[in-house]
Amino acid sequence: METHSLRKRESRNGSADHTKHKQNVKATMLQKEIGLVSGICMIVGTMIGSGIFISPKSVLLYSGAVGPCLLIWTACGVLATLGALCYAELGTMITKSGGEYSYLKEAFGPIVAYLYSWTTVMVLKPSAFAIITLSLAEYACAPFYPGCSPPIVVVKSLSAVAIMTIVTVNCLSVKLASYVQNFFTGAKLLIILIIVVAGIVLLAHGNTENLSNSFEGSTTSVGAIGLALYNGLWAYDGWNQLNFITEELKNPYRNLPLAILIGIPLVTVCYVMVNIAYFTAMTTTDLLLSPAVAVTFGDRVLYPMSWIVPLFVIFSTFGSANGSCFTAGRLIYVSGREGHMVKILSFISVKRYTPLPALMFGGMLSLCYILPADINTLINYFSFAQWGFYGLTALALIVMRFTRKELHRPVKVPIVIPGLMVLVSCYLVLAPIIDKPKLEYLYCAIFILSGLLIYYPCVHLKVSWIHRLMRPITMHLQLLLEVAPPEETVEEDDQKL
Repeated sequence: METHSLRKRESRNGSADHTKHKQNVKATMLQKEIGLVSGICMIVGTMIGSGIFISPKSVLLYSGAVGPCLLIWTACGVLATLGALCYAELGTMITKSGGEYSYLKEAFGPIVAYLYSWTTVMVLKPSAFAIITLSLAEYACAPFYPGCSPPIVVVKSLSAVAIMTIVTVNCLSVKLASYVQNFFTGAKLLIILIIVVAGIVLLAHGNTENLSNSFEGSTTSVGAIGLALYNGLWAYDGWNQLNFITEELKNPYRNLPLAILIGIPLVTVCYVMVNIAYFTAMTTTDLLLSPAVAVTFGDRVLYPMSWIVPLFVIFSTFGSANGSCFTAGRLIYVSGREGHMVKILSFISVKRYTPLPALMFGGMLSLCYILPADINTLINYFSFAQWGFYGLTALALIVMRFTRKELHRPVKVPIVIPGLMVLVSCYLVLAPIIDKPKLEYLYCAIFILSGLLIYYPCVHLKVSWIHRLMRPITMHLQLLLEVAPPEETVEEDDQKL
């Protein structure tokens, strides 16, 4: 009798221990580890790259004077905020990672979503990642080659090292990637603070000549103003990054809109104040002739501490590249999970809980994009496609107001805001094509539509021999990388506003 009772107690204890062990083991899925501060740092850190430090002269060139230039920077910040508010409604209504991909799929179906993921995964994300690391490499090499440009081989090799380092950090841990993002966001805000304070000091000393008669010589051309807006909005690009990681965001119903409402106005204030600081030390001619505006400002105002500017530009570009890699990996992961990419790309590391195959695939594509002589031209021609997808996403919000009325909307923006975003996107897509029509735009459109040649046999028809070919490859990669398919689909967050 006692032996039977003892066995019963041991059985109960064993069962309790097993249950406790199961509770302690995390499911093989992306974990909610991104808080409000990390979310703000993701937005700010990705938006503020090298652009504000190197080439704000494009906005000045097309606006023609200081006053319109500052107005353009402010208007671009307002437009970015309005666009992000649309994304806040979408992100709290459809709490899936993947950004535009998830929203386009819900509103317009799988074909439009696939064309978005095809274009973004294969061209936009990896080429942007490559451009940011190339900028980082140029600044890092410059002190070692005074008076001349660093060798292309050295720049590209350093860029490759940066890509591999960032991908490794993101593969190791979500928390580590978040800490890196937070640190480098703090670093870039520090250098912006230094530049702004230096500008305020110069203003207090009466250096206001360049700010007086600030509208003299301004342009009235609609085309020129459009190009100025286009260049300004390019510097603000990244305002939608948090929507790519919604599944990893703690309490997305609260933190997503809050991070947007704090992060983007903060970037707008930084951009306007930095431009004012530049004009306290440089004339419009000086600014237009400067190869790197922040470095010229540092040489004139911060000497003998001017070396801190290029150092912090390196920090800024590294942080921006880290944010770009982080979000690109989530888009690739979601595309794989939905069956629009090969299945292995949706697998998650069983030890690290990171989308390891997706991150590695994005990194390898970026390494390929640093090989061509000039990929900036490629990005310029494909940027019209980016704004086309922004417009489609805003249109998706309007469409789902009528077709998906049952969806819970913790954040609901006035319908005029997505309507305005659709109009602005149409203008930004058509303006460069009408202003300077080139065959390259046609080639880009053909590339986007060519995704259908892969979609039809591989996704729609699901041709059996392709899947048989991929099965052993998937199995071997799964064993090699120690990854597994996600155990659960997206969990709905119980906490709501």
